[in-house]
Amino acid sequence: MDFKSLNLTSLKKITDPKSAGDLNHFLEKLPQNAGNVVLIAGAVAWGMAAALGLFTALQMQGLTKMRAELAETKALKPAVPEIQNIPISKAAVDDFVAKAKESYRGVKINAKGSIITITAGNTSNFTEFREAIGHVQNGGNGWRVSLDKLCVGRECSKNSKLMASLKVNKVEVKTILSGKK
Repeated sequence: MDFKSLNLTSLKKITDPKSAGDLNHFLEKLPQNAGNVVLIAGAVAWGMAAALGLFTALQMQGLTKMRAELAETKALKPAVPEIQNIPISKAAVDDFVAKAKESYRGVKINAKGSIITITAGNTSNFTEFREAIGHVQNGGNGWRVSLDKLCVGRECSKNSKLMASLKVNKVEVKTILSGKK
């Protein structure tokens, strides 16, 4: 808007003290000029608009309160640990198997990746077989050993009467904050 195009005479008319009297006169004559039905319809429309505005304000107040509660709840959520199994390196497993073979001569100990297989040709070697399994369970720092397969006696193949297959992993714990990985 440009100040040069501003009509000062119309501005003086609006701000004149007599204009309030003109508005009062217009409102007094409105029922006669417009009719009661039009006035009632206008009042209902304005009432509905006011009710809708009040309803919207109350809903926004409730929504704001819920958002604050949600933010507070998220702040109280604890860090969740996630456990991951990481296979042991082949070199570490092979080194362990080489040392274990020297200690347990009555059983055969082999490694394939991170899986260690312990076999015995006779059930009379059960004590040494059990100790070899215990040695693998306590084998390395941070090792998590799980039993993959176990057979005793007739359940095993013809070549061995005792067999255990142990899977070796390391455990890594990662902390997840607020559901983000």
